[in-house]
Amino acid sequence: MRGPQHPGPCAAGRPPLELTSFVGRSAELAALAEAMAAARLVTVTGPGGVGKSRLALRAARRPAGWAEVARVDLAHVQDPLFAEYAVAEALGLTDHTTRPPREALLGHLAGRRVLLVLDGFEHLVEACAGLVAELLRGLPELRVLAVGRRPLGLAGERLFPLAPLGADEAVELFADRARQHGAEVADRPAVRELCLRLEGIPLAVELAAGRLRALSPAQLLERLDDRFRLLTGGGQDALPRHRTLRTAIGWSHELCTPAERLLWARLSVFAGTFDLDAAEYVCSGDGLPAEDVLDVLSELLAQSLVTREETATGPRYRMLDTVRAYGAGWLAAAGDTARLRRRHRDWCLGLATMCELDWFSPRQREVAARVEAELPNLRDALEFCLTEPEEAHLGQYLAGSLWFCWAGCGRLSEGRRWLERSVELESGYERSRLKALWVLGYVAVLQGDTVAAPAALRECRTAAERVADGTAVAYAEHRTGCLALVTDDMAGAERLLRSALGRYREIGELNSNVLMSQVELAMARAFQGDLAEAVRLCEDVRRVCDDHGERWARSYALYVLAYAAWRDGDLHRARELLADCLGDAHAFRDLLGSVLSLELLALVTASQGDPAEAAVLQGAAGRLWPSVGLPLFGSVHYNAPHELCEATARQALGDERYEELLAEGARLDRAAAVARALAHEGARPAQGAPVRRERLPHARGGDHEREPAASRARKGGETAG
Repeated sequence: MRGPQHPGPCAAGRPPLELTSFVGRSAELAALAEAMAAARLVTVTGPGGVGKSRLALRAARRPAGWAEVARVDLAHVQDPLFAEYAVAEALGLTDHTTRPPREALLGHLAGRRVLLVLDGFEHLVEACAGLVAELLRGLPELRVLAVGRRPLGLAGERLFPLAPLGADEAVELFADRARQHGAEVADRPAVRELCLRLEGIPLAVELAAGRLRALSPAQLLERLDDRFRLLTGGGQDALPRHRTLRTAIGWSHELCTPAERLLWARLSVFAGTFDLDAAEYVCSGDGLPAEDVLDVLSELLAQSLVTREETATGPRYRMLDTVRAYGAGWLAAAGDTARLRRRHRDWCLGLATMCELDWFSPRQREVAARVEAELPNLRDALEFCLTEPEEAHLGQYLAGSLWFCWAGCGRLSEGRRWLERSVELESGYERSRLKALWVLGYVAVLQGDTVAAPAALRECRTAAERVADGTAVAYAEHRTGCLALVTDDMAGAERLLRSALGRYREIGELNSNVLMSQVELAMARAFQGDLAEAVRLCEDVRRVCDDHGERWARSYALYVLAYAAWRDGDLHRARELLADCLGDAHAFRDLLGSVLSLELLALVTASQGDPAEAAVLQGAAGRLWPSVGLPLFGSVHYNAPHELCEATARQALGDERYEELLAEGARLDRAAAVARALAHEGARPAQGAPVRRERLPHARGGDHEREPAASRARKGGETAG
């Protein structure tokens, strides 16, 4: 979940609309700015295609006193419960705890001046109204700009109805879009009449301009007149402007070739964006050969029915929601919706399977970016599988196969919801359910849920032993060992993790998950004082990761090695290792790996004689821990280095100065904290009195002194395969 800084608005799963050719609306823009200055909640309303989103996003770009702007695209959120997750994602909130998203949002936004743009909420009015009311009540600095076809219905809501364009602005928009299609408009009377017939609805005007390659404005007007006469009168219960838009879209539909209409309808099964490969797989066949999809898609692009976006994963395509809804209606009328949704599901299953395999490869970061782009489609596929008869086993498989997204890319809370829904279903396919169970146990461990985690893992192991599923037994045992590690049962953790590693070897399993089990074993050994063995285990992991291009599990191995380097007094090496570790953890949005690295960097910094910077880093880590779970897992082993760093910094700075610097660090968000930590990498020569490294505080219940080790184990990075 991310939220960029002002002035650029951001979108959850959707980039900002293109605003470079914003035409007209100067009076409305000024009026909307006034409304936003006067009220904390402003809702822009109007029919589809009238330009609500474009105006709201333009207004959000104007300085108005807020420090951050986040746009949430809710058009493709079907489950009302996921509205809160979409908001959290847009705001940059990565929360690993079991807290409800609303509670996490309140904590995350406290004291921040944020403008939240909620776009396309009309099908989620009740859920969004409750959320907005609670956020505004608890966050006096928050402002909300809502965009939809109806109000939220809240007290204090300032409504901003948006009318269609005036005649002059509609003509200006038509001419601008015509130039984008390589056409110059000379027949102004026909253009003006055309825009009047389209009632100045921007989407309708743009669709008409998209036809200028084949027809003149006069020909467009003639054809449109025929269409209006055909649809005028008779029991139409829609509002006139809604009828006009539907007429304009329907008219554009009639002008399409049969292949274009077919692809338009089939593309409606995609949520958010899609790429060419997906379109060719899902939409081809039965009258549309796969080799023709690109040419037909190009025609839809030329007619402004589909838009193209350049993304980190390459070109992607999108249909405007109104256009998509029209296509979905035709798909349903043809009785083809269920078949296309199954093909869409199959594409998502294949994508998840491929990404799971590629997670253990040099393409790991590409996988993270790809899954991020495909989340709306993956969610639709999960919803389809978990609500359709005979699909439950595929939903379990899909939810389990996406473990790397839930655990490795900062989506524990969302993942847990899908996993819990999936394991509640009886599918008849035991292996799919077993995978979902151990992934659920894994996610619960990472969230610090010591009730749900062992329950899921026990159920998984018992069932796996009954059906002789050695892979599921190994994963269940591994996760149980991880649970023992974060609850200070070092002997139990070592026993379980060694056994799991043996099982992995027996079945020939090698992936990020297996490597994480070895890192966690290294943690258990380090916590018991055997740093040499911990280093040996993690150097082995590092070599394997380097051979396979793996970066995620590698980052946790580096954490352990950095701890050992600190203990040996090699502070420069410790800082280098942690910088590498932190960079990868942050790139994957791995909140746990990021906060662990910051904690250890604070200790190294204190050891280098800079208690002030150490205090700032501890403050930054302290801000992140509530989103991870119980700070340092409530573990004596994990907490000992933190306490040593704090004691050293307090002694050097004094309580008052230490608390001031701690508060300074707490004002940094995750991105700012990471940037600050990496900016200081390698810049601090050892100076002053170093922190003593010979010994750390007693472990809970221990009868001898133990050295809290390295990579903070708790899950850290399990990978699961």
